[in-house]
Amino acid sequence: MRIIEAKKAATGASGPLKNVEEWQDYKEEKYSAENPEWNPTDPEKKKEAFRNYNDNPRFERVRNFYKVNHENQTYSFVQKMQQKYAKLGSMEMGVWEALELLDTFVDESDPDTNLSQMMHALQTAEAVRKKYPGEEYDWYHLVGLIHDMGKFLSCVYKEEQWCTVGDTFPTGCKFSDKIEFSEFFVKNPDIKAPELSTELGAYSKNCGLDKVAMSWGHDEYMYQVCVQNESKLPIQALYMIRYHSFYPWHKEGQYMQLCNKQDLEMLKWVQDFNQFDLYSKAAEIPNTKELKIYYKKLITKYFPAKVRW
Repeated sequence: MRIIEAKKAATGASGPLKNVEEWQDYKEEKYSAENPEWNPTDPEKKKEAFRNYNDNPRFERVRNFYKVNHENQTYSFVQKMQQKYAKLGSMEMGVWEALELLDTFVDESDPDTNLSQMMHALQTAEAVRKKYPGEEYDWYHLVGLIHDMGKFLSCVYKEEQWCTVGDTFPTGCKFSDKIEFSEFFVKNPDIKAPELSTELGAYSKNCGLDKVAMSWGHDEYMYQVCVQNESKLPIQALYMIRYHSFYPWHKEGQYMQLCNKQDLEMLKWVQDFNQFDLYSKAAEIPNTKELKIYYKKLITKYFPAKVRW
């Protein structure tokens, strides 16, 4: 799929986009609803100011997102989505080519940035690279770049954001009150099912997170992209990609009853990655042209030239 065609599909624009300038005009119009006085790039931003959902210019947008998300992410819905994407589609394109599509996409669930996901990807990757320089950690740099690429689900396959982005959590068992905006689970049908409302619910103790039906989103989808395309990323990288949005686990210490030994061993890597995913959002906007050569080289090292999506 050519980039310009994919961009048209991602936006739902009528008629082909004729050139790069027209594409830029479209993006500016699409996101003009954001508060023009809010600037997410602030290198002086304090850590405690991140994920502040209340005192935030994006509060209503984020709150509405989680309301829909929590009411609809049920155990049966997740199983349906798992089956739908169990085998990746016939669409093929390179990883960098797919990443360019995320320059069209702003995450409605994120209280800390209104930059495109491509910019966030480069911010995260460069933050990792700064702390972990050297070839032995180049896989970690690449994780920073691709960790959110599962949002391809919204860009191209047109899945709604409520089932693509945001924090993730287990379905099929009791919803933790440590989940952001947990009050909205009151209208989730699963809370009326006794067998899905206990600490273990549909699972056995220490069954392992790979056996758990996590709320459907970009984490699981991108994990499947990596595995089904036989990427050469190590297991630490796969855990970061699959569980980086599982804040109730890696931040709040919830759902430990579902974890097996491997999950607990990998937890420290997911926690380590979180500092780059979260705190890099206030960094200066990266220069894509300068960084493209380095990251395309990493992609070639760890992924095939064409990837199934």
